[in-house]
Amino acid sequence: MTKNDTYLEMLMQQALEGDKRAYAELLRETAHFLKPFLKQKLSAENEVDDLLQDILLSIHKVRHTYDGLRPYKPWAYAIARYRLLDYLRNHYADNLRSALDMSELENSLQNNVTEYRISYESISGEIHKLPEKQALIMQMMHQEGYTAREVAEKIGMTEAAVKVAAHRAYKTLRHQLE
Repeated sequence: MTKNDTYLEMLMQQALEGDKRAYAELLRETAHFLKPFLKQKLSAENEVDDLLQDILLSIHKVRHTYDGLRPYKPWAYAIARYRLLDYLRNHYADNLRSALDMSELENSLQNNVTEYRISYESISGEIHKLPEKQALIMQMMHQEGYTAREVAEKIGMTEAAVKVAAHRAYKTLRHQLE
């Protein structure tokens, strides 16, 4: 027990006997040692001040329960911890209530946003505008499912030439569809 602890207990005893000046000093001293404790737990300065006021009000309301035979600081810290837990419980409950319910969000989406919507059939009109060789390669690779090597064998081109023609077709289609 330090000198300060004895001083706080003396102030509390005087406050319980009706000394208003001692009570005001006790609350100032209490705020002085509780504020760093709250700053460690909360990030926003306004939250610290609001909670500190709440804790001092709680101490005021339950001051009659203070046992003069026990140290003052642990009693005040116990009240502060309970008020802090109440504050955090309410704070996070508010955040959970305002959070979106994912099932509601999924229901509000009309279609699967990750679905690949472009198919050969959906852009076949644009494919037919391509040069004849590129259109044939696109049809064989994307409608009929042939690989570049298989297309090359069927139309008498090298595999590299089929890939180059397909790349040029993709580039043209991308430009036309944008």
